[in-house]
Amino acid sequence: MKELLKKYEDKAPEIVFNWRDSETEAEGWTVINSLRGGAAGGGTRMRKGLDMNEVLSLAKTMEVKFTVSGPEIGGAKSGINFDPSDPRKKGVLERWYKAVSPLLKSYYGTGGDLNVDEIHEVIPITEDCGVWHPQEGVFNGHFQPSEADKINRIGQLRQGVIKVLENTMFSPDVASKYTVADMITGYGVAEAVRHYYDLYGGHIKGKRAVVQGFGNVGSAAAYYLSEMGVKIVGIIDHAGGLINEEGFSFEQIKELYLSKKGNKLFSKELIPFEELNEKIWALQTEVFVPCAASRLITKDQITQMINSGLEVISCGANVPFADKEIFFGSIMEYTDAKVSLIPDFISNCGMARVFAYFMERRVQMTDEAIFKDTSQTIKNALEKIHNKDYSKTNISKTAFEIAFKQLV
Repeated sequence: MKELLKKYEDKAPEIVFNWRDSETEAEGWTVINSLRGGAAGGGTRMRKGLDMNEVLSLAKTMEVKFTVSGPEIGGAKSGINFDPSDPRKKGVLERWYKAVSPLLKSYYGTGGDLNVDEIHEVIPITEDCGVWHPQEGVFNGHFQPSEADKINRIGQLRQGVIKVLENTMFSPDVASKYTVADMITGYGVAEAVRHYYDLYGGHIKGKRAVVQGFGNVGSAAAYYLSEMGVKIVGIIDHAGGLINEEGFSFEQIKELYLSKKGNKLFSKELIPFEELNEKIWALQTEVFVPCAASRLITKDQITQMINSGLEVISCGANVPFADKEIFFGSIMEYTDAKVSLIPDFISNCGMARVFAYFMERRVQMTDEAIFKDTSQTIKNALEKIHNKDYSKTNISKTAFEIAFKQLV
């Protein structure tokens, strides 16, 4: 696996598009790792301090993710170095998408990512730039459908991603009009844990879990895990968090989900970050769900969790460990050898899978069909790993080996 990994990491990306905004200090990159299958896909993120290397590593991660989610295309990513809380954000995004629109028409498909919203920013702004849909480039480059078929499939994709959930099995509150895009990634992260216990033995009900990050992914993962009977004992977010060693009830987790302020945890009992960060890693817990920013988790933090009974990690964040390597750094390797580590490209593939699902010719548009498809995709990936090696450790190593054999 290490040889395949090195070959893959060392291979230069096919296309690097660099943009500097004419009106602000913003700078952006689209990195297309390869045009495998004639196209590439990956979301658009924005944060202050982002650089091209971050975008490159995420593009390579996307390519690995597509070996699980489909379609069989190359990985890409867009990133803008700019403060997303700046009031000039909308203008920056408008100028960015205008600059990158020729790629989006030809062979590159994008979506929302960190601090960039799929429904309220990506779709309307790209439409104003003459792009039918942010995934149009994948249709043109990879599927190459007839004009009529392209119109039908883009319509299906457009309707599906913003579909308001009507089934109470999948929505915390149907009156609040949560969409597929709001919930699907967190759902997949939770389903990965359920499938893990089904395959490797044990029962998910009653397991204790710590959730890192309470944005779109972490809050949804906490909601679905709690619905399955998992006891959420700790939540750590940007400004602070909560601890309940007995486990929050499902109703309490649901209330925390519904009372979020934007993408942040809100509670009158919020424990300040510094105080919480001292305590949370040593909590008795079997399940860890890292869903905050990339490259945060230290070896000391994960060692404390392992010593407190940790069994499985389901990654909501891309590359959650504080390693400098693109994929399999020393902290990740250490963790993988000690506990069951489900890699990000399997556990958080929900949105990528939804795009792939709606790009197929004619699919069912019910909540149940969409969510079950993501669940089955994750289950299939875990079954391949389990069939290759029954061991509860080195799951990520085996997963990467399976993926790299398709790419190198």
